[in-house]
Amino acid sequence: MTNGVEPGRTSRTTGSARTGDPAHPVDRPTIRIDARPDAGKPIGRDLFGAFFEDLNYAADGGLYAELVQNRSFEYSPEDAAGWHALTAWELVELRGGQGSVGVATTDPLHPANPHYAVLEVTAGDGVGLTNHGFDGIPVQAGASYVVSLHARRAKGPSAPLTVRLEGARGTYAQASIGEPTDTWTRYETTLTSSATDPEARLVVLATRPGTIHLDLVSLFPEATFRGRPGGLRSDLAQAIADLKPKFLRFPGGCVAHGLGLGNMYRWKDTIGPLEGRRQQRNLWGYHQSAGLGYFEYFQFCEDIGAKPLPVVAAGVCCQNTPGGPQGIPLDEMPAYVREILDLVEYANGPADSVWGARRAEAGHPEPFGLEYLGVGNEDAITPEFRDRFEIIHRALRERHPEITVVGTVGPNPAGEDFDLGWEFARKLGLAMVDEHMYLSPRWFLQNTRRYDDYDRAGPKVYVGEWASRGSTLRNALAEAAFMNGLERNGDVVALASYAPLLAKSGHTQWNPDLIYFDNTSVRLTPSYHAQRMHSTHHGDVWLPHTVTGAPAAAPPPDPLRGGGVLLTTTDTQADYRGLRVTSGAADYTVELQARKNAGAEGFVIGFGAVDTPDHYLWSLGGWHNQSLTLHRRCDGFVEDLARVPGPIETGRWYDIRIEVTGPLVRCFLDNVLVHEVEDDRTPPETFSVSCVRDSATGDLLVKIVNLAPDEFVADIGIDGADRVSGRATRTVLAGDPVSSLADPHTSVIEAGGAFDCVLPPHSFTALRLRADGEAT
Repeated sequence: MTNGVEPGRTSRTTGSARTGDPAHPVDRPTIRIDARPDAGKPIGRDLFGAFFEDLNYAADGGLYAELVQNRSFEYSPEDAAGWHALTAWELVELRGGQGSVGVATTDPLHPANPHYAVLEVTAGDGVGLTNHGFDGIPVQAGASYVVSLHARRAKGPSAPLTVRLEGARGTYAQASIGEPTDTWTRYETTLTSSATDPEARLVVLATRPGTIHLDLVSLFPEATFRGRPGGLRSDLAQAIADLKPKFLRFPGGCVAHGLGLGNMYRWKDTIGPLEGRRQQRNLWGYHQSAGLGYFEYFQFCEDIGAKPLPVVAAGVCCQNTPGGPQGIPLDEMPAYVREILDLVEYANGPADSVWGARRAEAGHPEPFGLEYLGVGNEDAITPEFRDRFEIIHRALRERHPEITVVGTVGPNPAGEDFDLGWEFARKLGLAMVDEHMYLSPRWFLQNTRRYDDYDRAGPKVYVGEWASRGSTLRNALAEAAFMNGLERNGDVVALASYAPLLAKSGHTQWNPDLIYFDNTSVRLTPSYHAQRMHSTHHGDVWLPHTVTGAPAAAPPPDPLRGGGVLLTTTDTQADYRGLRVTSGAADYTVELQARKNAGAEGFVIGFGAVDTPDHYLWSLGGWHNQSLTLHRRCDGFVEDLARVPGPIETGRWYDIRIEVTGPLVRCFLDNVLVHEVEDDRTPPETFSVSCVRDSATGDLLVKIVNLAPDEFVADIGIDGADRVSGRATRTVLAGDPVSSLADPHTSVIEAGGAFDCVLPPHSFTALRLRADGEAT
C-alpha cells in the first residue's frame, strides 16, 4: 500500500496514449460524467453479495472451526468410498496398555446420529483414541483450545478420562476432562498448547480397565470469529467479511436440493443441540456434520452486516440424481410447505412464537430480518418442478408477501430450461429469478451488455452463481468489466454473487474458487480483489457518462473455421465409421456414425478449428450418460452452449450430422435436430467504465477496467464536480494477465472537476471522490 498524493499525475497530457505500436496510436481515453444532483437512475444497494455452499470442504474442515474430523462417528461408505464410522480415528496403546475400539448403536446419545465409539481397556492404563483432524490439527504456541466430549461408562470402575494435544515433538497440552458415569454426560476442558505444529493430533485416553462409550468428541480454537464458542475459523470468516457483501446466499447450490429426496437439505435438521442435528452425505463426495447450520448461517450474516438469503429446495431434488429428478409426493407437499413457512417464522417471528422461541433458545431473541428466500436451485423446468414450485410460491405470497421469493431458470444462461424458466416466472409474476453462468472470460467480455435490453417491468434478476473459468488476473478483469455491466443495469439486476466462495487445497471438487485455503493460510485470488473493489465502491445511483478514445475491441477468433474433426471418448470405448466432411472451410457438413462399446459415458465429436484453443465439441452421453451437450472451447476453457436430456445406448450405431453455415451450428442425431446455436461473434470489451453515487455519503465512485496491454492516461471530467473533494482515493489491481497472483494498491491522487488518471495495462481501477473533506 502507498500513502500520500501521487506526484506528476495531475497535469494535463496531450497526444495519444502510449501503445505497443507507435505507428497506430489510439486516442486518449476521455471520460465525461454527469454527476449533477438530478442526473442518474436509482439502482439497488444490495447488488454485490456472496454465496456460500459446502463444497471443496468449505464447511467441515474449513469455515466451521471444528478441528476433529468425524467427531460423531457417523462417516459411512455413502459419504466416500472406504469411509466408515472410525475413519480419521486410530487406537493408541501406551504404557503397556491393551485394548480395542469398536462402534455401537444401542442406546445412542441421540437417535439422529446413532453411532458412537466403544473403547475397551483390557490391560494397563494407557489406551485411547487419536484423531488427526482434517490433514492434521493446527495448533499455535500459547493458543487455547476447547475440548468437549460426551462419555458413558459401560463396564468397570469409575476413572477419569485424559485429553491431550501432541505431535512430532511430544505432548503440547494435557488435562483430565472428567469421570464418566453410567449415563451420557458432556465434559469440557481447555488446553493451551506449548508449541506450534500444523499437524498435531488430539488423544482421548482411558486410565483404567473397563469399557467407555464416546461420542461428539470436539476440539475448537478458543479464538473463533467474534469469539463465538463453537464458531467459525477467524481468518476465513474475516476474508468473507472483508468482501463487505450486502447479502449471503446459503446453504447451496446443489447441496440445497440434494442428490435424491433423502439427501435434501432440511433446515430443521440443522438447528438445536449438535447431537440432535441430522448428519448426512454431502453430494460433493464427503460428509456434512451440520455443525454449521441455519442458526449459524443467520448469525454469521448478522455479524458481517449481510442480509440472509437462504435457499430451500422447490420440492424436487437435483436433476443429476441417478434416475433423474424426483418430486416430493404431492400428498406430502402441505407438510413441506409448512416447513418453509416455519423457516420464515424462525427467522422473523417474535420470540414467543413457536419457531421464534427456538431461535430465542439458541441465544437470539430478536428477529434476523429475513427479506429474501430462494426456492429451487438451477432446476430443470419439468412439470414436477412447476407443480411444486407453484404450491410453495402461492403459500409464501399469501402468508408472507413481505418476503421476496427468488425463483430459478435452470443451470445455464440460455437454452430450453432458461427459456421455460423465464416463461414460468413471468406467468407467476415472480419478483426475482436466479440466473447461473460459468463460462470463459471472453464470454463475460462479450456479454457486458447482456442486461441492457431486459424488461424492466418483469422479474428482477439475481445472478446467483457466476464465474469466469480460470483464476488469473485476466479472469478478474473480465469479471470486473461484467460487474460494471451489472451495475449499469442495477435497476433490473438486483443481486449478484460469485461462486464458489471457498476451496480447501487438496480437497477441491470445483475450480475456480474465490478463496483458497489450507489449515494455516488463506490465499485471496485476483477475482476476490475485483469482487471486493466493486462491493466497497458501490452506490445507489448510476450516473450517465460518455467514453471516447478508448481502445477498440477486436473481433474474437472464429472457432468454426477450417472444418476439422476430432473424435474422442469420455471414460469409454467407442467406434467411429463413415466420417465425411463436405463443402468448404466456412460452410460445411460433418457426417459419421458412432457406437459406444462400454463405459459410463458416451463420445465427443470435436469440430471447427480443432488445432486451436477455440473450437466446438458435441458431447453425446455426458454427465453420467444423461445428456447431449454442445460445447464451445473458448481460450482453452470448455463452456456449455446447449444441453438436452438423452442417454447413449451401448452397442448401437448412431447417425451423426453437424451442419455449419457461417456462425450457425445445427446438430442432428439419427436425423433429428438436437441443437441449433449461433456462434457469438461479438467483439469482447476491452475498456469498461461505471460511475455511481452513494446518496448516503454523496461520494462519487468510478470503476475503470483496461484490458489492453498498454498504459493510458485518462482524461476525466465531472459535470457537478463542485460537490466532490479535490482529491480521490485510487485503488488499482494490475499485473501480468496470466498470473494467479495480484494484489491491489491504494494511493491518493489529485482530482476535482477535471483530472488525469493513469490506467496501467491489464488493470482495474476504482476511484472514490468524497463529497467533502480530504480523501483518506
